Amino acid sequence: MRPSVFGFLALGLGLVLAAAPVFAHHSFMKEFDMSKPVTVTGTVTKVEWSNPHINFFIEVKDEAGKVTPWGVLSASPTALAGQGWTRESIKVGDKITVDGFLARDGKPFAATRTVTLADGRKMQANSDGVPPPPRAPR
Repeated sequence: MRPSVFGFLALGLGLVLAAAPVFAHHSFMKEFDMSKPVTVTGTVTKVEWSNPHINFFIEVKDEAGKVTPWGVLSASPTALAGQGWTRESIKVGDKITVDGFLARDGKPFAATRTVTLADGRKMQANSDGVPPPPRAPR
């Protein structure tokens, strides 16, 4: 029995659709600038706990009282769970500090390295491609 043209088309379409998420994923180095570390402290306004990354949003108030909304990209839910995170680690209304890297376009958007939680615990939250924080000397 010879394979039909429709069989080959269906197989090709299936391969293209299966590969689509790979092409949709972004490169850390393309979006964030390792030469621009940033630390911001703000109040959590939204948390999106979903694949491929956890995203959260904070309002950062400057010395003059002006509030700027920031977007924060973190690791995947699985990676964060492996670092001790739960869905309750950060909640709307929590005050947190984010250490990470600024977006290349200069917008208030960062990829995380660490997050200092409302209770003072510092948790690793490396986004894909973000190097871990340096280890303290022994």
